[in-house]
Amino acid sequence: MSEISNRLLRHMAWANQNVYNAVQTLPDEALGAYIVNPEWTAGHILQHIVNGADWYVYCLTEAHWRDIKFPKSMSDLDLLKEQLAEFDQKIADQAGLPDEYLTIVEGENSWPNLRSTILAEAIYHAAEHRTQLIDALESRGFKPIALDNIDLWQFEKFEKSNLN
Repeated sequence: MSEISNRLLRHMAWANQNVYNAVQTLPDEALGAYIVNPEWTAGHILQHIVNGADWYVYCLTEAHWRDIKFPKSMSDLDLLKEQLAEFDQKIADQAGLPDEYLTIVEGENSWPNLRSTILAEAIYHAAEHRTQLIDALESRGFKPIALDNIDLWQFEKFEKSNLN
């Protein structure tokens, strides 16, 4: 697939790690922050992002899903960050493969999707929930990271600084 796909997947992984690191600097009570629906707390969103990445790895590779633990304290984010980095790498590794239809099986249901669709959805899913997470935290007075600090412009600066 294209260099754009590779770049967007690298950005996703970088942004994910930056957000998890920033959230981890907050007090444990920040995990209970939510916008409107109290079922979608910051802790739930952090777990959901990792669960989603695990599911996309399954869709792309048929690897078995893992049990992703719900974070009860900020120290629990160490394991989530590690798992997310592993899943993000496995997702990114798929960008070099042909764009072909893969069959996703969920219980009794199955359906085909192009590899590029699954990769794009993985990127979109992570971005959507990072935004939801930051909004939930900010709505309760926690300011972990500005979305502008993890956009593609900042990622490009990060990549350029690592070339030197």
